[in-house]
Amino acid sequence: MSNNNKLNRRDFLKILGSTAATTAGVALTSCKPKNNTDIESTVSGEVPTDMMTYRTNAHNDKVSILGYGLMRLPTIDRTDEIDQEMVNRQIDYAIEHGMNFFDTAPTYCKGKSETATGIALSRYSRDKYFISTKLSNFSPTKWSREESLNMYHTSLKNLQVEYLDYLLLHSVGSPAKDINGNLLTGLETFEARYINNGVLDYLLSERKKGRIRNLGFSYHGDPVVFDYLMSQHDTIKWDFVLIQLNYVDWRHATEINKRNTNAEYLYGELEKRNIPVLVMEPLLGGRLANMSEYAVRLMKQAEPEMSVASWAFRFAGSHPRILAVLSGMTYMEHLQENIRTFSPLKPLNDEEFEMLEKIANNYVKYKLIPCTSCQYCMPCPYGLDIPTIFQHYNKCINEGIVNEDVNDSEFRKARRAFLIGYDRKVEKLRQADHCIGCKECQHHCPQSIEIPNEMHKIDNYVKILKNSMF
Repeated sequence: MSNNNKLNRRDFLKILGSTAATTAGVALTSCKPKNNTDIESTVSGEVPTDMMTYRTNAHNDKVSILGYGLMRLPTIDRTDEIDQEMVNRQIDYAIEHGMNFFDTAPTYCKGKSETATGIALSRYSRDKYFISTKLSNFSPTKWSREESLNMYHTSLKNLQVEYLDYLLLHSVGSPAKDINGNLLTGLETFEARYINNGVLDYLLSERKKGRIRNLGFSYHGDPVVFDYLMSQHDTIKWDFVLIQLNYVDWRHATEINKRNTNAEYLYGELEKRNIPVLVMEPLLGGRLANMSEYAVRLMKQAEPEMSVASWAFRFAGSHPRILAVLSGMTYMEHLQENIRTFSPLKPLNDEEFEMLEKIANNYVKYKLIPCTSCQYCMPCPYGLDIPTIFQHYNKCINEGIVNEDVNDSEFRKARRAFLIGYDRKVEKLRQADHCIGCKECQHHCPQSIEIPNEMHKIDNYVKILKNSMF
């Protein structure tokens, strides 16, 4: 970034203003956030109760365009125990303010999300909400018909419902190892998980019976699999598809990660077939809530009162085939800020689309690790906090404090900021130097990140910093 595009720290913080409180905490990395029981917003302004934007599908479901992603739920005292009282309060708040779409999965929050979600939503009549969950048979030990169907029926039980509004085949397109340790392609993995065992046929029969109202899939990875599933649409009749969509991935997904697919292509193919679209990663794992000074300057010049994160949400919602934009909202202030953005949604105009594309072009110049903090790599058998390590590294790149030039006048300052932040965010025993390269995490990553290589790169950088004595 040129010096002309930089702000001094005082001016930068002034420009951020009240948005800092909401954007800084969006990129949470687990179901273990610090407890926050204050339901009052930290952001000024009224939260509307009757202005939510809705989209309608072929079944006449009137869906709130802001969907509640329940991957990262509040916990008690930084443990794995779900704070059910807070979950109830936040879901109550969401419903009171017009939200009705709730998305979970058997794997979320170490298997606890569905149960917590079921407890919270069971207090409402069934017509007050739409529930979305997934067949998350990631492990090859769960690929059998018996195990897969058991997962499906367990979801119904945990959610305390007799039918599912939306069921997804989870993470279609990702390669995986079979039970013998053989690495399968994305298409081979799909066939093993859903076709050869007759599971997809069973789910189609459940849809016919009304126990599944909408059947779709979430997509990661191999475009061959996506194109194949599109070719089967006339037979299967996909009711919706969940894709990763944001203003960076729209045209630059493959630049960030060659194993990803540009969202513009995915959306276009779904639009051709009139298939409703659900959006995941509208903030790209929180990274689009913590942007460079250059990006913030452009955004604040266009809309001084609008948060950095809200631009990403507006981008996703501005496409007409989008049924709902999913957001993981661990804290009440995140929920309140996002409700404001979609109550009502103000679609982007042409100039604003152009501005975000300009920001995206600048963003891809930085060699960020394409981690979205999805947690599928966790737990690490050696205790590493993989998502938080990546989050800290990416944040430092965005802030321009990753610097290996010991002769640079800013090196000392960058060194101190990186190391102090690293130790504060990641426990010593969970840092990158404890990675042994076992690759247990790598095959679970939807972004196909070569995690051990990235860990060793970060560890080497930390060693450079620590060995630089002044």
